[in-house]
Amino acid sequence: LRQWLPQDRDAFAAMSADPEVMRYFPAPLTRAQSDAMADKCEALIAERGWGMWAVERLADQRFIGFVGLHIPQADLPFSPCVEIGWRLARDAWGHGLATEAAIAALGVGFDRLQLPEIVAFTTQTNTPSQAVMQRLGMVRDAAADFDHPALPADHPLRAHQLYRLPAQKFHAERAQSQHL
Repeated sequence: LRQWLPQDRDAFAAMSADPEVMRYFPAPLTRAQSDAMADKCEALIAERGWGMWAVERLADQRFIGFVGLHIPQADLPFSPCVEIGWRLARDAWGHGLATEAAIAALGVGFDRLQLPEIVAFTTQTNTPSQAVMQRLGMVRDAAADFDHPALPADHPLRAHQLYRLPAQKFHAERAQSQHL
């Protein structure tokens, strides 16, 4: 996990234009939208010291996406909150990289920022991200599932699931895994 670099923009734009990568989002991003998002991620990290970090594969230092922490801007039923999120290039899927990077981001959230809880949410149909959430130790709060307010009432991705991870559970699971 690292700060964004100018050379990340081309790879991020290609990833954000990939219909399969963006399958669970309202639409692929244009180059301008992709650059604006990268600029915002970079600025928030510079301002706060944390955010949606660029992910670089250690083996070849290649940009493969982003993982990190974010304060959602939408008026969500469980706000205020800090969410964990990720988006990786298709060729980075299936190697445990989202989970590995997310564990590092959770460590920042719970250890450095002392957050009491971190949430994650995704559309009902995004089973790959739900599986990552479960591998992270997050638990679905089915009573708090919601319709995302940024999407129209008839949008097929509007229904979302909410997952929660309290700091105490994260620390207990990390301590347990270190004893194995």
